[in-house]
Amino acid sequence: MRSLGNTGLHVSRLALGTMTWGGATDEYDAHDQLRTFLDAGGTFIDTADVYGHGMSEGILGRVLGELGVRDRVVLATKAVSVRPDARRFNASRAHLLTALDRSLARLGVDHVDLWQLHAWDPLTPLDETLGAVDAAVRSGRVRYAGISNYSGWQLARAATVQSERRGSAPLVSAQMEYSLLQRGIEREVLPAAHEFGIGILPWSPLGRGVLTGKYRAGIPAGSRATTEEYGAFVEEFLTPAHARIIDAVVTAANGLNSTPLEVALAWVRDRPGVVAPIVGARTTAQLAAALTSEELELPTEITSALDEVSAPNRGYPEYGWNQRGQL
Repeated sequence: MRSLGNTGLHVSRLALGTMTWGGATDEYDAHDQLRTFLDAGGTFIDTADVYGHGMSEGILGRVLGELGVRDRVVLATKAVSVRPDARRFNASRAHLLTALDRSLARLGVDHVDLWQLHAWDPLTPLDETLGAVDAAVRSGRVRYAGISNYSGWQLARAATVQSERRGSAPLVSAQMEYSLLQRGIEREVLPAAHEFGIGILPWSPLGRGVLTGKYRAGIPAGSRATTEEYGAFVEEFLTPAHARIIDAVVTAANGLNSTPLEVALAWVRDRPGVVAPIVGARTTAQLAAALTSEELELPTEITSALDEVSAPNRGYPEYGWNQRGQL
């Protein structure tokens, strides 16, 4: 268990992601996934109002009710995204508070433990957005608030506004893409989060599935890379540069009598500032394989080797002679 940012709320150090629920994962499999996750000691579950056009929240709410386990879990959801609306992101007070009410209804609960702003909305004043967050917390419908997919300056600005306004709810988490194949948040987001006591929740910790090694010999039939929705999303990581990182992960896994999946998850799980990687799986078998990573602690020499082979480009002004104390 780990603290969620600078709070007294403790969560499991792996989180269950439900983006596939209502799509590739039906309600029967979702029920099985949640039982498997809870039996393994998991407590932290993440969803969003746009996952499956609301179906993910609906399925999660029904399964939580059937199992009678609401009090055993830390429940997180998000708002702001408005697919397929042309605006794409809406963080206005009107949209956010309406979206929250609809999320609570689908989930069948009177509050969520963590409510996250899914993305930055350049069309809405930040004060309005954060004011809506404060209203949600004061109403008791939200216990803690976080952000997702913010840049470093956006995170710092939002956290600063909240810290300076009396009675405002602090931001406690930042859900960001983070893996051996995507370490961009280390340039500015991680240092800013560290400064404000904000915990990192990595999404796609397996590099969009590429870090499992299943794409080394090509694109397998039935994988996400073959779909219209996710093909380009996965192919971004199917380059020679990324292949060198995959090879290093596979080598490490062979030496540890482990799997590339376990090595990749263990690496990101234990990065500075990380609270809980969010593991999404289409099937219970995939989830069970990911949960075995909890038994793996990477030796220092392997961690260092993976750090080196996957190191992102760094330079002025974030890094260099004029900077001190970087993470």
